[in-house]
Amino acid sequence: MPRYDYRCRTCGDTFEVSRPMARSSDPAACPAGHDDTVKLLSTVAVGGTASAPASKGAGGGGGCCGGGCCG
Repeated sequence: MPRYDYRCRTCGDTFEVSRPMARSSDPAACPAGHDDTVKLLSTVAVGGTASAPASKGAGGGGGCCGGGCCG
């Protein structure tokens, strides 16, 4: 189940909520009980590292073309 990050505008705490994607835009109360929260933009790390960037055909995993099944 995806996790979403929120920040409470009242107390400034940052917290996570696990919920289905269909409920991703539902409001979330902070653990201290405040209702004035904002959903934070999440970042996702995809492929490679700074010293070894991901390249087409290198390694496996990650979808059809990453696995080499696209001919």
